[in-house]
Amino acid sequence: MQRNWFLGDLLNQLLDRPDKRRGKDDKRSIAELCEALLSAEGEVSGFTLASTILDRYQTLDDAGKLDFFVYLNDQLELDAEKLADTARLYANDRSVDLYQKLSESAEPRRQELLRRLNQPSGATQELVAMRVDLLRFLKSDAELKRTDIDFVHLLRSWFNRGFLVLKQISWDTPARVLDKIVAYEAVHQINDLDDLRRRLYPPDRRCFAFFHPSMPDEPLIFVEVALTTEIPGAIETLLSEAREPIEAEQAKVAAFYSISNCQKGLAGISFGNLLIKQVVTELSRELRGLDTFVTLSPIPGLSRWLAGETEHPEHGHTSEAVLAATASAQDVRAMAARYLLLAKREDGMPLDPVARFHLGNGAELHELHADADQSPNGRAQSGGVMVNYLYDLNKTERHHEEFATRATIQASRSVRADSTAALAIKPRENTA
Repeated sequence: MQRNWFLGDLLNQLLDRPDKRRGKDDKRSIAELCEALLSAEGEVSGFTLASTILDRYQTLDDAGKLDFFVYLNDQLELDAEKLADTARLYANDRSVDLYQKLSESAEPRRQELLRRLNQPSGATQELVAMRVDLLRFLKSDAELKRTDIDFVHLLRSWFNRGFLVLKQISWDTPARVLDKIVAYEAVHQINDLDDLRRRLYPPDRRCFAFFHPSMPDEPLIFVEVALTTEIPGAIETLLSEAREPIEAEQAKVAAFYSISNCQKGLAGISFGNLLIKQVVTELSRELRGLDTFVTLSPIPGLSRWLAGETEHPEHGHTSEAVLAATASAQDVRAMAARYLLLAKREDGMPLDPVARFHLGNGAELHELHADADQSPNGRAQSGGVMVNYLYDLNKTERHHEEFATRATIQASRSVRADSTAALAIKPRENTA
């Protein structure tokens, strides 16, 4: 499961000696350096030029960084007229020479620039960080989306499954990595070292992460797993200081209770479905007694949806009660089920992002639990309700296809019953 990176580290040290990262005294502008990297000069001294550009970028303020992205967007754009002319020629003459010219014309120069920038050791991580800046500027300059599309195109190829390394995170993992697990935890905050130890050290706990060889100390995404004897219905039962651990061999259920993406610069590049599938494979191989794979997941969009439903003639009164924390557990489950099954985006997909993720992986809505997350964040985002998504390994592929092609949501009888249950709080009478 773990790879030996000794050879790669040795080569990096040989190739990335201090004398190789020269060029700090180069007086050319960053745009001129980029043009040089794209030219014949770049073929000869590409490593030094790429290092110089990446170093120069780090010194820029926000105005300078924005100018850099505008340069990429406008000056390194594809030549649409040349592309159209070449395409017309290729339509009548399918020669290899014309095909090559067509392929070259169809690629913006900025893609080649980004590829050449990725030469020095550590450059991949610097380009991921560069995209964090780009995403920030996108909020006020939508035209930069063209450049972002090219970033995503290349990052997807650099971070495809063939390059990802699955590693188990344990209490013995180097501290520099454990510190990042604490920092990147996005679902259930890790409060201190004792809290971290409770999630990693007991025999009934597991944590797995994907890494990339070019970023060996930077987790891309990680999942925390509780091994239990039954499907959990509250996060406190998994994270409590007072709980009694079981031996891993006693477990029947693997519950994925936290999945955290770590790199903002890789937004839009999905690793979660690959991670869950590989972790299921690893756990099944290690523990033959496991027969159930579920999540205990938050419902992050529920309160926001309820706030927009308070005037609904049938359930507006219940929406208000859930938001005010005065609704019964049955009504909380009923409103959560209606949200997960019926609230949709314009494209027909579920409104809830966590639901889209797990249903898109082939899971089914299995069971809802009121008062499952008593933390301030859990109360604020969903009134404390959580949901199990069930991964039936015999059905995930079919469920994935049905969701992807027809937006079909798989749900258990109990969840469907919750969605149609009579509400305990009756609608207000119309006094007008």
